[in-house]
Amino acid sequence: MSAPSKPLVILNPHSQGGRTAALADELMSVLGGYLGPLDVTHTSAPRDAVRLAEQAARESRAVVVAVGGDGTIHEVVNGLMAARAAGIRPPKLGILGQGTGGDFRKTLRLEHRLDQYCKAIAGGKTQAVDVGALKYRTRQGDDAQAYFINILSVGMGGLVDEYVANSGRKLGGTVAYLGASFRALINSEVGLLRCTLHDDDGAREVAVATRTLAICNGQFFGGGMQVAPMASLHDGYFDVVSLGAASRTKFALASMKIYSGSHIGQPDVQVWRCKGIDIDIKNNHIRDKFPLDVDGEPLGLLPISVEVMPAALEVFANA
Repeated sequence: MSAPSKPLVILNPHSQGGRTAALADELMSVLGGYLGPLDVTHTSAPRDAVRLAEQAARESRAVVVAVGGDGTIHEVVNGLMAARAAGIRPPKLGILGQGTGGDFRKTLRLEHRLDQYCKAIAGGKTQAVDVGALKYRTRQGDDAQAYFINILSVGMGGLVDEYVANSGRKLGGTVAYLGASFRALINSEVGLLRCTLHDDDGAREVAVATRTLAICNGQFFGGGMQVAPMASLHDGYFDVVSLGAASRTKFALASMKIYSGSHIGQPDVQVWRCKGIDIDIKNNHIRDKFPLDVDGEPLGLLPISVEVMPAALEVFANA
């Protein structure tokens, strides 16, 4: 049996506060005008996109298009990487952003316009993008694995994710993030992190006191914060950024610089480059205040072990 020739579109109808469901026919009509006939499937439950993306790889599809937000992209990436781990070549990944954050597409320099998403896929140009492989602890205490394509952070970012998820995002992306960020700041603590950085020269230990530490493949998180303006999706390295241990008031004032990337170089901000990193927290009594933010989604807890997988996926982009 020959492989299906049509691109598989994995569409999350609940993205953009549920508005994607109402727009689905229009979106697919426009996308089909650029790509030709499509196979379209809708997600209906968490991790549906993981299963569908892995199935697409096993069917030897050439192209998978993720329609949704960063969470949908995260699930599709995990499905494609699961197939890759099984020795199956994953399809090329196209993105049609319909989420509340849109952080990954910002690093790809994809303009948030339907025609631009479609042109990027139809144009056929791809970037070989690095992916992070993560081992972590679930809230139930089990060891687990996942992948991320944009940013993994620990601390306040994970709290924001949990609060946004619990809000149902009914108020819209910007309002949801702002409200969750304020609540997370109030409830945040300074974690004493024990980090082991790995690169070609070996391993080195770093002790970090911080409210948030981000392991960056991409540049943006939190709905437009440029936490790592120097990060590249295809250099084989993570840029690790600690945002410091200032008081809540000082942290809030300093965090405004993150939107422009001008926080880099500030006294309380630390930056490292590595190909892998292990992190645990010394002050165990606040472990629950240091959840994981993985591509904008809440996932689990420390300890974690992360390594970069260079050029792991081909992603459609304009350049």
